[in-house]
Amino acid sequence: MSEVLLKVTQINKSFGPTKALTGVDFTLRAGEVHGLIGENGSGKSTLSTIIAGVQKPDSGSMVLKGQTYTPVDALAANDSGVCMLLQEQGTFDGITVAANIFVGREKTFASHGLMDTKRMFKAAGAALENIGVTDIRPNMSINQLSFEERKLVEIARAMEKDPDILIVDETTTALSRKGRDLLYALMRRMKSRGKSVIFISHDIGEVKEVCDYLTVLRDGVKIDTLEKADFSDESIRRLMVGREVSENFYRNDSKASCQPEVAVRLKNVSYGLLKDINMNIHKGEIVGIGGLTDCGMHDLGKIMFGLIRPDRGHCELGDGTVIKNSVTAIRKRMGYVAKDRDKEALMMGASIKDNICAPSLKKLSRHGLITNRREREYVSQWAKALSIKMNNIDQYVRYLSGGNKQKVSVAKWVGFDADILIFDCPTRGIDIGVKAAIYQLLMDLKSQGKAILMISEELMEIIGMSDRTIILKDGVITGTFKRDEMLTEDKLIEYII
Repeated sequence: MSEVLLKVTQINKSFGPTKALTGVDFTLRAGEVHGLIGENGSGKSTLSTIIAGVQKPDSGSMVLKGQTYTPVDALAANDSGVCMLLQEQGTFDGITVAANIFVGREKTFASHGLMDTKRMFKAAGAALENIGVTDIRPNMSINQLSFEERKLVEIARAMEKDPDILIVDETTTALSRKGRDLLYALMRRMKSRGKSVIFISHDIGEVKEVCDYLTVLRDGVKIDTLEKADFSDESIRRLMVGREVSENFYRNDSKASCQPEVAVRLKNVSYGLLKDINMNIHKGEIVGIGGLTDCGMHDLGKIMFGLIRPDRGHCELGDGTVIKNSVTAIRKRMGYVAKDRDKEALMMGASIKDNICAPSLKKLSRHGLITNRREREYVSQWAKALSIKMNNIDQYVRYLSGGNKQKVSVAKWVGFDADILIFDCPTRGIDIGVKAAIYQLLMDLKSQGKAILMISEELMEIIGMSDRTIILKDGVITGTFKRDEMLTEDKLIEYII
């Protein structure tokens, strides 16, 4: 058995009355990928951020490479050989790619009080090439990059430090297949050099594929650690939620259905990569959009909600209203659950209550007044419906786990009672129990006659939930498929790649 690289003993952490971790033990050996899995709020990110020096435990101890390990911050953890890739965005706006890679270490390139940017750009280029990225220039502004490209910059930043331990916190949910393969290759390279990875994911199939060991957390308590030979979908699900969970989350009908009335249509829409997109969504229909991350599908959702004005064409409702901006979209009862929770979907410096209420203030108003009681009853109803783990509804959203932030984002628009809903990666970072609840919610909305656009990078999600699946490749629709029990991932991939 390999030597112990990191030993965590009896770690406790609370946030107010909420116990995030209770007496957690964790052992990481050299040359292994060790998975952490559990429902939202189980303590995965709390444990990993303590190991990464982002926050301190209330009690307990850590030993790294045989020495007591008490990092005062993330930079100190980096210096000790521990780096973390965050689930949410971890780059800094307004500076170059190179500056992001070497943030906090700018003095390395300073000489006589002057910054040698040429040397920094060269080093950043080498860091990007080291992870297999050649199409991102070091002198580019980080603002020019997509969410996925920013993640690749974060990976380059972490790997440039040649860490002994790399913590991957749900990072793969932001990556395309190409990006995931790149990260998996780096993880294999670390293993071959006797270094280790702590891998956090809600995707049981992914965990089974890449991990050697798996530690399951539930409600801040370590439930068990499994060896690879003991991995099975059923046992992992049971350990995560404490009960048997059906493997089939999706619709059990095999035929498409919708009302004849068109709720929203895109007419000859072109923008950037997107070329002459035409599509309709009927009332009571779920239309799934799939493809690689950079195929243009995420921009399509923003165009439909009025966040992006297309270069040509427009989004039009069934009554003829042209959606020119998000104000019109909201007025016409449209809702948009964005992929990027922290930057687009939520107000991070506001409470759960304020976020969920934001689009529904008019609905909650009586004669121009909104009572605190009415707000609290409304928010409590939706927080309970989506099982949001929180201290109370006044808690700031920024302190929630990624999955619980996603639940707030969904509650915000479902509670608004929108007639047209755009879900961009609705189950990103959400555990299996809540996935099933959200899929049921989508079916309930469909039965109410709501028109739903679901954008997803998970093909099985699209196949499992959509009445009609539309595939994009390089900004062009390459295939449209009606719901059919014979529709498979392999068939769709032919139109994606």
